Amino acid sequence: MIETKFGNYEIVKDYRNAFDLEKFEARYIEECFDKYTYLVGDISSDVLRIKGFSLEPKSKNFYKFIPDYITESCLYNAPYFILKKIRR
Repeated sequence: MIETKFGNYEIVKDYRNAFDLEKFEARYIEECFDKYTYLVGDISSDVLRIKGFSLEPKSKNFYKFIPDYITESCLYNAPYFILKKIRR
């Protein structure tokens, strides 16, 4: 578990040590990401991109689409991480 100023998260996967707390907190936008249970961050050209995924099966951002997102939208072999929000 990691503690951020935006809440607590479990690191589901940290491929190639992509997670950096400072970069994550700098790129996190509460209005955009607070509603999501899962967050995927990938590094492209030294820039962190974050995308949110929900538990809603009818959503285009359903968390089971995370592997598709990584395959289709991230650079091949790019470092990435998957976080799951821990709700209290």
